[in-house]
Amino acid sequence: MDGGIVDMEGKKPFSFTKWAKSRKGQQVIICVAFMTIPLLLLFVFTYLPFAEMVKFSFYKMKYLTPVDQRKFVGFKNYIDVFRRDDCFGALKLSLYYMVGAIIQLVLALYLATILSFKVKGGNFFKGLMFFPYLISGIAIGFIFKFFYTRGFVLDTILQWCGFKLDNLPYWLKDQSINNWSLVATSVWRYFGQNMVLFIGAIMSVDADLYEAAELDGANKFQQFKHIILPSIKTIITLNVILSITGSLSAFEQPYVITDGANGTGTYFVIMNEIAHVSQKVGLASAMAVVLLLIIFACTILQKLFFKYIFRDAESEDESYKAKRARLKAEKQAKKAGKGVA
Repeated sequence: MDGGIVDMEGKKPFSFTKWAKSRKGQQVIICVAFMTIPLLLLFVFTYLPFAEMVKFSFYKMKYLTPVDQRKFVGFKNYIDVFRRDDCFGALKLSLYYMVGAIIQLVLALYLATILSFKVKGGNFFKGLMFFPYLISGIAIGFIFKFFYTRGFVLDTILQWCGFKLDNLPYWLKDQSINNWSLVATSVWRYFGQNMVLFIGAIMSVDADLYEAAELDGANKFQQFKHIILPSIKTIITLNVILSITGSLSAFEQPYVITDGANGTGTYFVIMNEIAHVSQKVGLASAMAVVLLLIIFACTILQKLFFKYIFRDAESEDESYKAKRARLKAEKQAKKAGKGVA
């Protein structure tokens, strides 16, 4: 008789081993494991290093400075970020990349709208335009470094078009144009990614909406404005946020092509130089924290901006199909009212 196994109320005590072997127990264990392991990895490789970086930003130190010799300076590093021209002043170059990001998004949306419909050779053009995004950023940097070099590819092509070499600028030395040259490289590389995201969103729009719009006499621009834009507002917001944050953290093109020379050193390039050449770890950490706060603020402002822009498309009641049905019902109601009178 198993009198020791049964309690006073006649119920068997809880057995973890038996529960773990049961279907419900295994489901719980698997769910907890799949949730715990990623969170643990995220904490170890993301949140913990970030916390250490924030701590370093309050110290004057180098990489090999012993812990007991680190000098606590409080917010001095953050003040230096805004005072030094080579630190916060480098953010001004982000305006070039932001303008390039806008051009990139407009071009990607335009081509995506065209290629989303049946176009001869459409798949070939999609692959051709997306291909630059698959190339390593370092490789693209070396390609365009020779492309812009005096007397090389770009200058040769322009000479074929009738331009004289003496009248052409130094694409990477002339400070009035070198940043635009780097921005053009960035646009060439990333607009294919934005285009593919836009194409995927546009192709998910219900084709019946286009047919209904054509029956109502809507032209292509009106279909784009009232059907496509409201339907892909989420992807537009995502692409703009990614492009603007990418503009603030531009690094590969100026670092590989010019190494930040001749006024092309972006915020990330200067931060890399301060961290790894000058080894001012505290100042570089403060720069990273400031950039994170700026990106966070820009992201919130962009979300609020697009929430205002797409306020008419927040609900299904404001879709093109619903508006058309509502207007039609209002017209019929007016006619019925006149008939009764």
